[in-house]
Amino acid sequence: MFKTTRLMAALALAYPLAAAADDSTPVKSLGIVTITSAQPSSLPTHIPTTTEGITRDEIERGINATDSEDALKYFPSLLVRKRYIGDYNHAILSSRASGTGNSARSAVYADGILLSNYLGNGVGGLSFPPRWGLVTPEEIERVDVMYGPFSAAYPGNSAGAVVDYVTRMPTKFEAHAKVGYVVQPFDLYNSHSTYRAWQTSASVGSRDGAFAWWINVNHTDSTGQPLTFASRLASAGTAGSSGTAVTGAVAGANNARQQWYLLGAGTQYDTRQDHLKIKLAYDLTPALRASYVLGVWRNESDGNSVSYLRDASGKPIYSGAININGLAYTGSQALGGGDFAATRESLLHVMHGVSLKTHTRGEFDWELAASLYDYQRDDKRQNAAANPQPVALNGGAGTLADGSGTGWNTLAARGTWRPPAADGAHAIDFGVQQDSYALRYRTSNIAGNWLSDGPGTLASAVRGDTRLQSVYAQDSWKISDRLTAVPGLRAEHWEATDGRTDFSASSFATRPSRRENYFSPKGALGWQWLPDTLVKASVGRAVRMPTVSELYGATSTTNSQYINDPNLKPERSWTTELSLEQDLGPALARLTFFAETTRDALYSQTSYDASANKNISRVQNIGRIATRGIETALNSRDWLANGLDLNASLTFADSKIRENDGFVVTPGDTVGKWQPNIPRWRATALAGYRFDANWTGTVGARYSGRQYRTLNNADVYGYAYQGVSPYFTVDLRVLYRIDRQWSAAIGIDNVNNDKYWNFHPYPQRSYSAELRFDL
Repeated sequence: MFKTTRLMAALALAYPLAAAADDSTPVKSLGIVTITSAQPSSLPTHIPTTTEGITRDEIERGINATDSEDALKYFPSLLVRKRYIGDYNHAILSSRASGTGNSARSAVYADGILLSNYLGNGVGGLSFPPRWGLVTPEEIERVDVMYGPFSAAYPGNSAGAVVDYVTRMPTKFEAHAKVGYVVQPFDLYNSHSTYRAWQTSASVGSRDGAFAWWINVNHTDSTGQPLTFASRLASAGTAGSSGTAVTGAVAGANNARQQWYLLGAGTQYDTRQDHLKIKLAYDLTPALRASYVLGVWRNESDGNSVSYLRDASGKPIYSGAININGLAYTGSQALGGGDFAATRESLLHVMHGVSLKTHTRGEFDWELAASLYDYQRDDKRQNAAANPQPVALNGGAGTLADGSGTGWNTLAARGTWRPPAADGAHAIDFGVQQDSYALRYRTSNIAGNWLSDGPGTLASAVRGDTRLQSVYAQDSWKISDRLTAVPGLRAEHWEATDGRTDFSASSFATRPSRRENYFSPKGALGWQWLPDTLVKASVGRAVRMPTVSELYGATSTTNSQYINDPNLKPERSWTTELSLEQDLGPALARLTFFAETTRDALYSQTSYDASANKNISRVQNIGRIATRGIETALNSRDWLANGLDLNASLTFADSKIRENDGFVVTPGDTVGKWQPNIPRWRATALAGYRFDANWTGTVGARYSGRQYRTLNNADVYGYAYQGVSPYFTVDLRVLYRIDRQWSAAIGIDNVNNDKYWNFHPYPQRSYSAELRFDL
């Protein structure tokens, strides 16, 4: 991963073709840290703060990567909640102090184009993970991660981490093709099956004088394991003989250790995805480049359910009153269409990006950039609760959720000024930005055939716009040969407009516009304490604005009308870290102390509304969350033995809710509890051995300790549906380079077949094989 100068020299000796570059190859350095790449990161690597990276060759040798987020598997303190191959709606990135329910607290970019979805936060009726599908593993040249909001160039969503994917741009003609296959035997409750995925991809590109181009296509056909399970609490049944006597229910304990029955499996996705990426670049002058990127992503998914229940004749039971071991479930506890839902999704998303950029490395460089992400089609069909399976699979009533018209666009003008009078002591970055978001989501009833009919009467709708306009400046000030300081300031103007929530065809609420201003100071110091020891300190404020969905989204609960609060305050975080980096020759060791205090954190909870004289459940502000921790990392090449690469990390975090007026069940039940989805301990390790020029073997391991999903930490049992469990997994990969063009790899993820959970079950042991051609 992150390399020292001597590590890069070793890399060049071991892989001269991969490391070779002409005199124009960019090099960015600070102290003992050096990044060298023909495709440099867009992250501000001159800021002395924690940054980790991985290259294309390292991904190919060591990671069974089926989706772009797999490149982050072994980064310190990071986790992507990927449930199956092609998981587009729940694969949320978590970091040191931000859990897998906080998608709006990290920033993901590809070639500087925003992939993070700030239309909402987390998952639920609507889900807002980054748009990982707009990057394929075969495109990636390198991935870099900056931990924390320490650059003034990024909005407050960078509080957790900033991820930058740099994709391929050729310097000569090249072509690539790959085919991959994954198989996962799955055994859980009464689900016993094998799920498979096929992937094919092809890329071609070239450079001819001033013009360069690149085309990548990818197709994925994946079947994932069941993700949800219909259930009934044992305590909800009534002793007696009412209802159809059934067998097949699985007895167990839920996440609160209450006894329940699992009745069947749901949300088993059959997914077909297609990806197209076109990149064009033209050098208008030797120092001025114009670029254009087109990304197209299509997703077709069928979500299916299976009942475990059988009557006396062996017939599957999907609806009606049932009787399990003498406990009757009738009335509201009887089975309905909501227990075994079927869904059909059809999505077509399109991304555009344009830029005009100079790269003189002289007194002044500048860039103009714009991007657009458009939900051209975003349909989700589902059978109605009163239309259970198996009848629903032939039609009948249902709903159609339509998100077309949703999307975001960004505009930016950036520059770097290196004052000649400063003799290289200053490099001042500055810029202006505008990020605009539009949410348009309408759910309609379908009375006839939910599988094919158009929308009927309105069931609910949410719409609204937000806009963030920013100006920033930061100075990389080389005070001396051993000391560098980077002070910065970001000023932001945020507004929310056109908010409207429709609860039905006849009931709606409109919201007044809001406009607010915030300032976020940043600062970092890098001190070359000893020739082989670097000390870095960083501090930054981040203001994470409420998203459109958090402001205006709505649904219904049994005790109140759940209407998100249009007056939500933004999250305000102060994050600090202190790092010691030691150059060990062929290895780089790092020890980092980090701390974050977040006020007005945004979570769904309950509070008492005096004006309405009732409890209201909705997204609300939490008074204060404090996180403290230590992170260690080691990155080495040929350190302990020739041919052996080792990357490892260990993180300890103490993240607690310190102040909160809201609650889950009773007032005060969240104070002093762990922030959701932040484990106390987590660790990663990736060890690869180069047997010779052709054979490479890699062993990876990931560990995460106990954590909670609920604010009051009532989910004390993690090894159950809706629980969050510890896990330890071991992954294997063997790569064989057949010749200069052909290579093959086989791998196993989760070799030890750990059955672990994050609300949904993660994949069990999975076997993969791939064949690749490179010209």
